[in-house]
Amino acid sequence: MKQYHIACAEGQVGGYVLLPGDPGRCEAIASLLDNAAFVARNREFTTYTGSLLGEPVSVTSTGIGGPSTAIAVEELSALGAHTFIRVGTCGGMQPDVKGGDLVVATGAIRMEGTSREYLPIAFPAAPDFSVLRALADAAAQSGAPFHTGVVQSKDSFYGQHDPGRMPVGGRLEADWRAWQMGGALASEMEAAALFTVCAALGRRAGAVFMVVGNQALDERSMCHADEYDKAPMLKAAVAAVRQLIWEGREK
Repeated sequence: MKQYHIACAEGQVGGYVLLPGDPGRCEAIASLLDNAAFVARNREFTTYTGSLLGEPVSVTSTGIGGPSTAIAVEELSALGAHTFIRVGTCGGMQPDVKGGDLVVATGAIRMEGTSREYLPIAFPAAPDFSVLRALADAAAQSGAPFHTGVVQSKDSFYGQHDPGRMPVGGRLEADWRAWQMGGALASEMEAAALFTVCAALGRRAGAVFMVVGNQALDERSMCHADEYDKAPMLKAAVAAVRQLIWEGREK
């Protein structure tokens, strides 16, 4: 039976899944796999499946934000997926986190709502260590500048970019300064939900991002993602999956 939202059935997805937000990025990621083929498309969810080292690997887009990410992970997990890597864009929050850099998340600030329906807010949103290590290794070998650290996950894109016009703008601006002072590297919209949902389901997760703007340098920074070459990020994510497959076989 096909899953309700992603329109995939048993046997159509691999145990390892790469999760871009943009459906238009799925084909580019799938081209880095062996023998990848289109599987399904429904709403924001587009899926391709191929292989690495003979192991089935899938690419499924999640759309923007925590709710649709959680749906994708739930339904992919029901089909046997066990390892998830978010592959997307983010905005830098520190002056040295610049456009074109990679960020590997070591944790996520749960400034969103989806994760609260899985685990209490005191539970940390953290990646699986083996996935984190594989992503950090791959980022170091990518040739692009990279950073490892905490990211901030939010629900409102414009709450970040134009908080002053929001009735709760004072709180948003104070929180933003607090995250920066605490060393948060970047802002994005999916990692906290991904990490928390996977923790609740007993699955592994990690996340690698490409920086496409930086409000610490430009308070109105809203660069279009297409201004940066995504190849280092995509190749790092695929290399991390390849490393995880090797490690799984060695065990």
